[in-house]
Amino acid sequence: MAKSSSLNVRVVEGRALPAKDVSGSSDPYCIVKVDDEVVARTATIWRSLSPFWGEEYTVHLPLDFHHLAFYVLDEDTVGHDDIIGKISLSREAITADPRGIDSWINLSHVDPDAEVQGEICLAVQMLEDVRGRCLRCHVLQARDLAPRDISGTSDPFARVFWGSQSLETSTIKKTRFPHWDEVLELREMPGPPSPLRVELWDWDMVGKNDFLGMVEFPPQVLQQNPPNGWFHLLPFPRAEEDSGGSLGALRLKVRLTEDRVLPSQYYQPLRELLMESVLGPAEEDAASPLAVLEELTSGDCRQELATKLVKLFLGQGLAGPFLDYLTRREVARTTDPNTLFRSNSLASKSMEQFLKLVGMPYLHEVLRPVINRVFEEKKYMELDPCKMDLGRTRRISFKGAPSEEHVREASLGLLTGYLEPIVDTIVGSVGRCPPAIRLAFKQLRQCVEERFPQAEHKDVKNLAISGFLFLRFFAPAILTPKLFDLRDQHADPQTRRSLLLLAKAVQSIGNLGQQLGQGKELWMAPLHPFLLQSISRVRDFLDQLVDVDGKEEPGGPARALVPPSVTVREGYLLKRKEEPAGLATRFAFKKRYFRLSGEMLSYSRSPECQTRSSLPVSHIRAVERVDEGAFQLPHVMQVVTQDGAGALHTTYLQCKNVNELNQWLSALRKASAPNPDKLAAWHPGAFRSAHWTCCHQAERSAAGCSRTHSAVTLGDWSDPLDPDAETQMVYRQLLLGRDRLR
Repeated sequence: MAKSSSLNVRVVEGRALPAKDVSGSSDPYCIVKVDDEVVARTATIWRSLSPFWGEEYTVHLPLDFHHLAFYVLDEDTVGHDDIIGKISLSREAITADPRGIDSWINLSHVDPDAEVQGEICLAVQMLEDVRGRCLRCHVLQARDLAPRDISGTSDPFARVFWGSQSLETSTIKKTRFPHWDEVLELREMPGPPSPLRVELWDWDMVGKNDFLGMVEFPPQVLQQNPPNGWFHLLPFPRAEEDSGGSLGALRLKVRLTEDRVLPSQYYQPLRELLMESVLGPAEEDAASPLAVLEELTSGDCRQELATKLVKLFLGQGLAGPFLDYLTRREVARTTDPNTLFRSNSLASKSMEQFLKLVGMPYLHEVLRPVINRVFEEKKYMELDPCKMDLGRTRRISFKGAPSEEHVREASLGLLTGYLEPIVDTIVGSVGRCPPAIRLAFKQLRQCVEERFPQAEHKDVKNLAISGFLFLRFFAPAILTPKLFDLRDQHADPQTRRSLLLLAKAVQSIGNLGQQLGQGKELWMAPLHPFLLQSISRVRDFLDQLVDVDGKEEPGGPARALVPPSVTVREGYLLKRKEEPAGLATRFAFKKRYFRLSGEMLSYSRSPECQTRSSLPVSHIRAVERVDEGAFQLPHVMQVVTQDGAGALHTTYLQCKNVNELNQWLSALRKASAPNPDKLAAWHPGAFRSAHWTCCHQAERSAAGCSRTHSAVTLGDWSDPLDPDAETQMVYRQLLLGRDRLR
């Protein structure tokens, strides 16, 4: 029986943060850690004490996840960033309410003695001889300790307490992965039974030693089941300090989803029931499994259900019949064509998630060039006279103060300059649109046309398609490109306003001119001639889009969500050879353009270069972070591969920032997830100068000193299909609604 865990985290906003800059403001950002591994970093919100982030992450977790932490920092261009405060949530706190956490939580002070991480390996024995009872504590090693020294390492030693006695191990210099292999024996003294406490400290030549963590075992555990194995380090027990809101607060949404996934044969009856339900008549089927599931869910649960159902039916080759079934149910119960697919029904959510799951590479190809231009050029654009900043325009112009008319004309030219390539690319992308999407839209159009055949409703068949493609896919991606993996960071306020204007224009095009010139936004009128011209082209595009032959056969072959040959991630990285002879660290890293597919990790000097080197994904045995101290460089990861002779090779890659690092780690781990013989442990350092920089072992083939983290990945559109986990989620929804079902 396997166990599936995923953490849904939304960092919404902050309030009443303290000012850290001389200007009386702060530049806050948030770091999200799972068990002391950074999994996400929000954008920096400049000059704000009440920042809004609105960033959402899904993190697939290992089985022994302990706690989640949020750190708020103030970004400084010079020197180290200032820590504002933190929020720490234990696994128990998150699971106390099945709905998760959705509230404002006060930030607390960051106490260095509470910032512990890592594990210690112990073997304890209780012995008895003629002199009495004796406790033998074998202190073997520790891993992933907190760095306390400026070098990014520590000088750890262990101190063992039993009753009134204590003993210490030797100090291992400059490592976060010490190997002691020392046995400490303590004799029992008169008095009541005592607990065993093992503390780890960082030795300092000057000043007091720094606390690294502790473990404690009560007397009954020592007697009945003496500790033997790895144990998670804990801070000193102390009352949680409440800052009283003086450090501000964060609004967080956190939900942990845990499922025990049974062997596949146990899900087969439910899967068959779901598959059979989409092959029958939909219009009046109120008791089918899908109809029942829709009744039992709402909001975020319905969206999660829609995602799992789409992936489940994609894996069975029945995505087309599934979407057709839902749309027929939705169309049959709709009387006013103006409200068609306007609600968050299961049909609407499923089509929306289907577009994201199948069409994300297509979206990137269509929108990324223009989105990149908007971010890089940072042009000032504004049509709304109430929002025009003539003073700002004057600061970037040498021709005196412009009038509103001048600003409007300049903005109109810039907007159309961005919109033209967007529209040109979209209407010319029929051949690049995934066939599954075209078939789904063809079925949708036929269904709507049959339901509303009247002449006055002739546009409804096109509006149904454009409503999904433009209003729920293209426009949201333009408005928030980071959420669609088009950019690594959110836009600054000026760029965000430009993206909003572009998204509004694309929405108007998607509405096919309905309500154009009506409502409150009459200031969009200068764009109307361009929009009307584009609308006629989009109508032709929609006709061509659904002009596709072929039909998805029920029960066809199962298919992967992303074909193995499709590129799921690409971009420039700095690559280092495993052991470059005679090169200083900064010269050993070379800039290369990488592409990752389900089959290959390839790289070349530039995107256009035809000469490429490659690493087969099937050869990957681990993908892990590298300690900064290994090369004195941040954001480095390692890809460990195994050749045909069984020898292991390591490729080191440096990313631009922590978000890019997490995205590449996640993509590589997911691509290599099916590989056999994955490594359970590896070295987070590098083998340099005849030893490992992490644990100081002198053998290149020495066993890894840290666990690998293949289970920690970020959830996104490229997650592999898992029919058993998806069916388990459907079963969980039925189980949660069993009272209503009765």
